[in-house]
Amino acid sequence: MTGFNLSEWALKQRSLTMYFMIVAIVAGLLAYHRLGRSEDPTFVIKTMVVQAAWPGASVEDTLKQVTERLERKLQEIPNLDFLRSFTRAGVTTIFVNLKGSTTADEVPDIWYEVRKSIGDIRHTLPDGIVGPGFNDDFGDTFGTIYGFTADGFTHRELRDYVEDVRSRLLHVPDVSKIEILGAQDEKIFVEFSMRDLASLGIDRSALIAALQAQNIVQPAGTIQTDHEALSLRVSGSFETEEDVRNINFAIGGRMLRLSDIARVRRGFSDPPQPLFRVNGTPAIGLAIAMRDGGDILALGKNIEKSMAEITANLPIGIEPKLVADQAVTVESAISEFMTSLWQAVAIILAVSFISLGVRPGLVIATAIPLTLTIVFSVMDLANIDMQRISLGALIIALALLVDDAMTTTDATLSRLAVGDTKTEAAAVAYRTYAFAMLAGTLVTIAGFVPVGFAASSAGEYTFSLFAVVAIALIASWFVAVIFAPLLGVAILKPPKAEQDKEPGFVFRTYRSFLTQAMRAKWLTLAATAALFVGAVLALPLIPRQFFPSSDRPELLVDLSLPQNASIYASEDVAKRFDDLLAKDEDVARWSTYVGRGAIRFYLPLNVQLPNDFFAQSVIVAKDVAARERLRDKLEKALANDFPSVVSRVYPLELGPPVGWPIQYRVSGPDVSRVREVSLQLAEVLAKNPQTANVNFDWMEPARQVRIRIDQDEARLLGLSSESLASTLNTVVSGIPITQVRDNIYLVDVVVRATEDQRVSLNNLRTLQVPLPNGSTVPLSQFATFEYAQEYPLVWRRDRVPTLTVQSDITPGVLPETVVAALAQPIADLSASLPPSYSIDVGGTVEESAKSQASVAAVIPAMLLIMLTVLMIQLRSFEKLLIVLSVGPLGLIGVVAALVLSGKPMGFVAILGILALLGIITKNAVILVGQIDAERAQGKDVTQAAIDASSARFRPIMLTAVSTVLGMIPIAPTVFWGPMAFAIMGGLLVATILTLVFLPTLYVTWFGWRESRAGPAENPV
Repeated sequence: MTGFNLSEWALKQRSLTMYFMIVAIVAGLLAYHRLGRSEDPTFVIKTMVVQAAWPGASVEDTLKQVTERLERKLQEIPNLDFLRSFTRAGVTTIFVNLKGSTTADEVPDIWYEVRKSIGDIRHTLPDGIVGPGFNDDFGDTFGTIYGFTADGFTHRELRDYVEDVRSRLLHVPDVSKIEILGAQDEKIFVEFSMRDLASLGIDRSALIAALQAQNIVQPAGTIQTDHEALSLRVSGSFETEEDVRNINFAIGGRMLRLSDIARVRRGFSDPPQPLFRVNGTPAIGLAIAMRDGGDILALGKNIEKSMAEITANLPIGIEPKLVADQAVTVESAISEFMTSLWQAVAIILAVSFISLGVRPGLVIATAIPLTLTIVFSVMDLANIDMQRISLGALIIALALLVDDAMTTTDATLSRLAVGDTKTEAAAVAYRTYAFAMLAGTLVTIAGFVPVGFAASSAGEYTFSLFAVVAIALIASWFVAVIFAPLLGVAILKPPKAEQDKEPGFVFRTYRSFLTQAMRAKWLTLAATAALFVGAVLALPLIPRQFFPSSDRPELLVDLSLPQNASIYASEDVAKRFDDLLAKDEDVARWSTYVGRGAIRFYLPLNVQLPNDFFAQSVIVAKDVAARERLRDKLEKALANDFPSVVSRVYPLELGPPVGWPIQYRVSGPDVSRVREVSLQLAEVLAKNPQTANVNFDWMEPARQVRIRIDQDEARLLGLSSESLASTLNTVVSGIPITQVRDNIYLVDVVVRATEDQRVSLNNLRTLQVPLPNGSTVPLSQFATFEYAQEYPLVWRRDRVPTLTVQSDITPGVLPETVVAALAQPIADLSASLPPSYSIDVGGTVEESAKSQASVAAVIPAMLLIMLTVLMIQLRSFEKLLIVLSVGPLGLIGVVAALVLSGKPMGFVAILGILALLGIITKNAVILVGQIDAERAQGKDVTQAAIDASSARFRPIMLTAVSTVLGMIPIAPTVFWGPMAFAIMGGLLVATILTLVFLPTLYVTWFGWRESRAGPAENPV
């Protein structure tokens, strides 16, 4: 190959090349220390929450007048995947989910479009609507959480201290926001007896109006003098509950103090707002989020330092407890991965030194860290942090990047052995292999294209795998053709002649086996084809999986009560569960969220909606083994001691959040019919021995009391439904009428009836309703009471009522296996449904299918890139087909490795198989190029194939062995294990087939061509 020789140029410009080498090393070391550290790669949670309230409306009215109107408008949003709404009486919550193909840059503009579109129809919503409000920070991760407990302090005093801590922590570098957990807003309750007000002739509405008028904030004017401006302030506004208690009213010509006719007391929200508990003790939490691109390790150290100073100034009795610390988790994970990385480096170097000798091994030993420093520099420029995916990519890339350095070093040694000078030998390696290596590098990168450009959350999650591998492979090519020749000239020596006299046993065995395989070419080809067919048939034996569970020690426990349960019932269950955990030796610490799910302390967390009937515990076990023991114990205890609670005990997930592993959505226009079908579906699931804890996301109707008003009688009395509803709401629930401004807080003043009149249905019947003429009548005089049932909430998907039947799975079973077993009975049930009703699979299987479909959609682009690169390099359709025939044969080793190891075929394993295709193709391209070079010297096709395969045997085998052994450190890991085994098994088998099957196929095809064309024709 003639033309510009990059290696030759580098050798002529040695000082400049050395300078670039030093710059690369220094820049890489600096970049390594600057790189951000995080647990998982950032990916955009493409979900926005839209909420609106219509106080006093029924579920049906809220659905038709609020949810339906909002959903119709939201369906016009671009890139919408689906809407999912959750409607309770008077409250609607809509999740706007975008398609996985939506890019991170497009998301903010779409959220702006959502706000604008809803703003356009705001005037069409019913009177009395509160909102709509929007939450597009759904994906914020609060990696550090502290819980503050108090002994001897009131909740308000504790909150004051926590607010002060929050203010100080907001000054810590890289802190973006801090949420307060479990804090209860203070209220001033004005509780009165309807009977007493009636006997005194006091109009409740007039009393409320007087309270509101006294506390109003309104300008009283400004006096402008010649020298200054004087603002006028009118006194009377409330500053404490004592001010409220002491307010006087003129009633019937006399003055009455409010405390004489009502009980005024300060308390907290009733019912409580979502609660937070730490190790079984009520607490207030601070959840701290890091800014995008920050270094979680640096943030952790800064927060730890600040908290040490803050804690020293806190009074005895207020104790901060670390609930979640992502910095420690990330530090541990990065430490483990760096250990794996250095282990892989050591393994590869050991293979190089043992197989090539000390001096060639030293060239490769220098080339590897040089390549890594370049990779770190580019990662820094591209804002790629060190996290789970990029670190794994470094280990995978490490096994690949050694190939180019080995190829050039081996070629240089071969030329030195025949008498070339060092400079000539180094330059010949470029002419012989540089473009074949570049083509192979591009083909390998193309194998990772589906990873980098899969339009899904899973693809976004694993994008840095493609980026880092691509950077590393391109860097390794440049190192191999620029720096490695310079290192070779400085380090290598011509091999001694006696070393080449007698080939080694392994080499002799291979050459003999290859010769026999070529002689029995049809048997070789048939046996290979049979193995491939066997591998395809064995594919169903491999279990399927989306993403594995995390190897962190946390366990999540969901506790769902009947959906009409109060937050008091949830708190009671949480306390009983806390007692259970307090006695267990496997528990290091835990936190419990009552009335809501855990805040997103971990990016892939499946965040739960705030609901009074729900509680969630985050338990940190002492280690992973303790986590598994604890999981078994808790599942048994919850089944035995908490029979009315739908519970789920599970570890943290990896990859995009999913929730219950088995999910089926039943959709249809009629809620009652949807419920009937869901019960039938639940029976199908329950019959499968591999499912556990079958439940529904909503199902049970709730009781309600309906007050039937005799409208004619009410009108004769001068009453309306509006005034009655207002009276009842004031009496039973209470209404805020004004606010007391207390320091940084606004304290609502809530007017309601005394406790005995609020909670008793009998007292409600005798409730004295004030009439316009000043007298009162009991409510039962013009109203009757009856019980009824309605659904406390309704879930919809794309405006259709949808009930999800969900279940857990027995240990050791994968969701895909269970769904496959359930496919036929569910298909039979679906066939019996009317056309407007459907059953759709959800959960892990649906997300896995979406992610795999997003990868499959990019495979044509991958193949086009591969074919184009190969065609440019080979320039022959025949050789192209020969090279492509070897790639799929890696499946033989993949299937064998996964079946024997028991590892599942998941999203990560599929990425490994695609990468494997590129690696195998690269070896095949270089080998075909070598055979062509041998034939160009006048050898017949058989001899050329044997000599070329023999010449490439050592570098191909060394690369394969290095790659396989380099994968050993990550093979035991939960996340990377399936990919490691797929690459190890696939590459080992494919390498042997590349060295045996490919030359045999080449000889079979071109030997037949030669025999037909005659010896003069030499098709290249």
